[in-house]
Amino acid sequence: MLALGTCAAESPRATGPSAAFVSDKMYDWANLRDVGGRLVYEEGGQVTSRAGIDVSEHQGYIDWEAVAADGIDFAMVRAGSRGATEGGLAVDDYFAYNLDGATRAGLDVGVYFFSQAATEQEAVEEADFVLELLGGAALSYPVAYDHERIAGISGRADALTPEQMTANARAFCDRIAQAGYAAMIYGNAGDLARYQLAELGGYGVWFAEYGVSAPKRNRDLAIWQYSNEGRVAGIDTVVDLDIRLAG
Repeated sequence: MLALGTCAAESPRATGPSAAFVSDKMYDWANLRDVGGRLVYEEGGQVTSRAGIDVSEHQGYIDWEAVAADGIDFAMVRAGSRGATEGGLAVDDYFAYNLDGATRAGLDVGVYFFSQAATEQEAVEEADFVLELLGGAALSYPVAYDHERIAGISGRADALTPEQMTANARAFCDRIAQAGYAAMIYGNAGDLARYQLAELGGYGVWFAEYGVSAPKRNRDLAIWQYSNEGRVAGIDTVVDLDIRLAG
């Protein structure tokens, strides 16, 4: 793995629930197999990975019992977002339904927030927004910080320095962790290159890369989002497919 960003003198150590989603394992991608269009990771002849999806209001109504019956183990549910230009906070229209439905169907559930925070204060505001929406609900997967540029839009946070991006991500994740939840960082290679990742070592990585037989990152990731064109029973639209590699 190429080092991204400026290296800190000493990486923060993962503690609490977040530690379960931090991996320094070097993966052997020869152990990765495609089974019916879904990826599994094996060790010693046994499947050690877990199958997941991530969803938002864009998937519309989801039959979560059908999703569970189709072999999906976990779901990352969008809690909400901040506007890329005006900066307002909004709840995902299907958040409450998806959180409840996935949990009742027996899936392990985490959430994510689409951030456009320009400052640490805004990142904390976003974390508090998510925590208020959760209302103390138990999660078995993390709350993920998802900060991306949007193609075709001049976003309010597009020009942040790596130092500011890192400070914002840490502010969000620290607030989530203080509330007793696991936290992690989401992004593709371009998104992650905007951070000083060594300074966020206490939090796991959820990495997005599509159309490849194996991700470019071969360590320091716990979840790989490997497709945005998946098909899963109970969902009428295409859906992102994820594999939990570590844990």
